[in-house]
Amino acid sequence: MMVKNPENVRFGQRIAELRKNAQFSQETLALKSGINRTYMGAIERGEKTPSLLIINKIAQAFGLTLKQLFDYE
Repeated sequence: MMVKNPENVRFGQRIAELRKNAQFSQETLALKSGINRTYMGAIERGEKTPSLLIINKIAQAFGLTLKQLFDYE
C-alpha cells in the first residue's frame, strides 16, 4: 500500500474542491490545464507531487494566482 504525503492529500482536496465549485469535470480541468486526465486524478487523490509548472497551469485554469490557489488550511 502506498503511503500518501499529507501535504499532497490536502492539496489534492483543494483542487477537487475548486474544481467542483467551478463545475468542472476532471477531464475539463485537465484539458484547461494541459495536463493528462489520469495525472489530474492522481493529484486530486494525493498520489502525485506536481511540479511548480503543473501547479501554475492548474491555477491558470481556475483564473487564480498561486497565492489564491494555496489559500487553504
